Parts: sequence; C-alpha cells; structure tokens
Amino acid sequence: MKLNIKKGDMVQVIAGNDKSTTPRRVLLVDVEKMRVLVEGVNIRKKHSRPSANNQNGGIIEKEMPIHYSNVMLIDSDKKATRVGRKVTTENGKRVVTRIAKTNNKEI
Repeated sequence: MKLNIKKGDMVQVIAGNDKSTTPRRVLLVDVEKMRVLVEGVNIRKKHSRPSANNQNGGIIEKEMPIHYSNVMLIDSDKKATRVGRKVTTENGKRVVTRIAKTNNKEI
C-alpha cells in the first residue's frame, strides 16, 4: 500500500494523547506496519543497561511510531488537509504529484 505521507512532511496529530494544533515533522515512515515516527510525539520511557554507547544506563525517553491515520498533512496555508493526486505526462513519462484538497496546490 502506498501512503500519502513522506519523510520530512509537516503533519498535525489529530488523535491520541498527543493531539495538538502545532505542526510536527515526520522522521520516519514504515509502510509495512502503516506507522509514522513524528518528532516529539508518543514519547515513552525505556530502561537501558550500561553499554559502550550509554555508560551509565538508566531511563531513556524515546519517540515511538503512531498509526498514519492519526496524522493529517499540513498544506501551504498551514491547515490540515487530505491528499489528492494529479497525474500529468512530461516528455512521455507519467508524473504523479500530491495536491492538497483544501486549496488544490502542490505539496
């Protein structure tokens, strides 16, 4: 399945404990599990043993992925929008661009 959200996009969390109006950046997209890792969202505490990287060990706060249906893409007007696709042909090649449903501008 193809997701409309890509790494580096600005999104708004619309469901869950971290629901907010501030736009956040997507750090990672996992297509197989249909999850996205959003900056500063769904922070969990993880206990770690001492290792070469972390000499003291202890409790580390880490961002965890959330389902992609809990986020909406932000358009150029800084509003949450659904995503459409526009297919054009250039030099005999098919080009697919993402457009925002709110203002019909390219994302």
